[in-house]
Amino acid sequence: MRPDQAVLDDLDTTVERLLERHLSTTKEWFPHEHVPYGRGRDPIPGEEWSADDADLAGAEIDDAVRSSLLVNLLTEDNLPYYFRTVESKFGSEKAWGEWVRRWTAEEGRHSMAIYGYLMVTRAIDPHHLERCRMAQVSGGITPNPPTVQNGFVYLSLQELATRIAHRSTGQMIGDPAGYDVMMRVASDENLHQLFYRDLAKAAIEVDPSGMVMAMEEEVTKFAMPGVGIPGFAEHAKRIANAGIYDLAIHHEQILVPMVLRTWELESIEGLDAEAEQARERIVKYLEKSGRVAKRLSDRKAKAKADAELASV
Repeated sequence: MRPDQAVLDDLDTTVERLLERHLSTTKEWFPHEHVPYGRGRDPIPGEEWSADDADLAGAEIDDAVRSSLLVNLLTEDNLPYYFRTVESKFGSEKAWGEWVRRWTAEEGRHSMAIYGYLMVTRAIDPHHLERCRMAQVSGGITPNPPTVQNGFVYLSLQELATRIAHRSTGQMIGDPAGYDVMMRVASDENLHQLFYRDLAKAAIEVDPSGMVMAMEEEVTKFAMPGVGIPGFAEHAKRIANAGIYDLAIHHEQILVPMVLRTWELESIEGLDAEAEQARERIVKYLEKSGRVAKRLSDRKAKAKADAELASV
């Protein structure tokens, strides 16, 4: 694995090009234009929240969607620590620093829009949300990839996973305003994952062995950045059971298209012996992941069919 700075130096031109592409593609938007402020009301001192307080334009959501909204927002709220981590890896100079600051500014809008929507609609308990936010941000728990190669891989996978989670959540809210907020945020996340995805692709050219080693570590140990959220395991279980984001989605919509198709893991040339062995382990891991994903999909399809049959 090549030293971090050597890899960054070799990718200077690439990051300049990807930043220019991003800036020419992204569209200006304003969080306040997506929040339905007309549904808001002043809080009542001592009031206890209940699901009946929610104003979702006639729609109703279950605990799984509430868990997803909470996790999605708190993941965005932990932005200060993501900035610290990414800047420490990429540096603050040249196009690298410009990208990190631009990415941070764009990510900051996500929590503004989602938070505004949740507060005016009272979709989830605001007291519980704030307590979880305080615990999450005070804890400052975030993934910390050990090398820039690991960072390229992790950020690519994580941004794509976040895009999928936001979109899936928006599709289950049932409220047009909530759908709009989540789709707007997901659109930003998509541009971010394209940047990191293509940056990782270029990194494979300058350090194939280092990138394959990083792929093995990040693919097999991947964890969403919400692990510091109180009750995260239970939230994740609800989210998975609802089909918002589960192992099957992770395999079929992230690992396969990113690692096998875009990065073309099986076709990478110039690997040293250690990286060759890492590639073999990744392929075996993906094969196993695919089998688990299929079993999960089959089980959910059967459960859905049984439920539909029982309702007839």
